[in-house]
Amino acid sequence: MTEAFVETAPAKINLALHIAGRRPDGYHELDSLVVFADVADEIEAFPASEDKLSISGPFGTGLTSGEGNLVLRAVAAFRATWPDHVPARLAFNLRKNLPVAAGLGGGSADAAAVLRLMASLGPALLPEHELMAVAARLGADVPMCLLSRPCRAQGVGERVTALSSFPQTHVVLVNPLVPVVTADVFRRLQVHENDGLPDLPEPLTRPAQLGIWLAETRNDLEPPAIAMVPVIGALRDTLARAPGCVLARMSGSGATVFGLFGSSTQAHQAAHDLREKWPGYWVAAAPVIQPD
Repeated sequence: MTEAFVETAPAKINLALHIAGRRPDGYHELDSLVVFADVADEIEAFPASEDKLSISGPFGTGLTSGEGNLVLRAVAAFRATWPDHVPARLAFNLRKNLPVAAGLGGGSADAAAVLRLMASLGPALLPEHELMAVAARLGADVPMCLLSRPCRAQGVGERVTALSSFPQTHVVLVNPLVPVVTADVFRRLQVHENDGLPDLPEPLTRPAQLGIWLAETRNDLEPPAIAMVPVIGALRDTLARAPGCVLARMSGSGATVFGLFGSSTQAHQAAHDLREKWPGYWVAAAPVIQPD
C-alpha cells in the first residue's frame, strides 16, 4: 500500500476582530486575536504521476477541484518557490470536515496545511519567514493558518505575532449551515475606521484573565452579519447563557458562532444542548490548540 502523508487544517477562530481602516486598494486593516480549535479538515497526499486534487468529506459537495482551488494554488506556489524540495508529483485528497464559507479559515487553512505538508517532505528545513511570504501571496488568512497557534494578526492578516502563552480553554462551535460571503458582510459594514485591540496581558495564562480582556473587544463584522443572517444572533445569545461560557461571539465574517469555556466538561455539555435544540446545525466542541 502506498504511504500517505497527512496534515490537518485546524479551524480558525477570531476571538476578537477589529476593523482598523480601509486601504487605498480596497482591503481592510484588521487587528485580531486568533486561536485554532482541535477540529480540522484533513489533507492526504500520495505519490502520483501529476499534481492533482480530489475532495471528500461531509462538506466536500459543491467544491471544485480545478486549478482555481486554493489547495492547488498552494501546491503551485510552493513548487515555483522551491522547485527541487519535493520532486515527486502528489495526488492530494482534501477531506472537508468543516463547513464552507463559515468564518473558520476554510480554504486558507487548507492551503496552509498543504504548505506545511510539502515543507515537511523535503530534505531540509525551510525558513519560516519564506514560508510566511508564500502564504501571504495566497491570501490574507493563510499566514495565520500556517501558524495554527494563538496569535495576533494585523495588517490585512499578513502580520502575525505568535503568543508565547495562552490559557487552557475549550470552544464550542455552531454553524447554521448558511454560507456567508465575506465581501457581502464588508459591504454592509457601517464604520471602517475603528480602534485596534487593547494590549494583551503578559503572560496570558488564566481563562478569567482572558475573559476580562475579551470584554473590552468585539467583532466588528458581527452586526452586519447578523443583519444578513439573524440566527447568528440567536446562536450567540444561547451560547452566552450556557454554564461556564466565558464569551460567545461570531468568528470571522460568520456564520459560525463560538463559545469559549474554561472546562472541557462544560463545553461538551453546551455542545450536547445545542445539538438537541438545533439538530440540523453543525456543532463541535474541542480544545484550543496551545502555543508550541
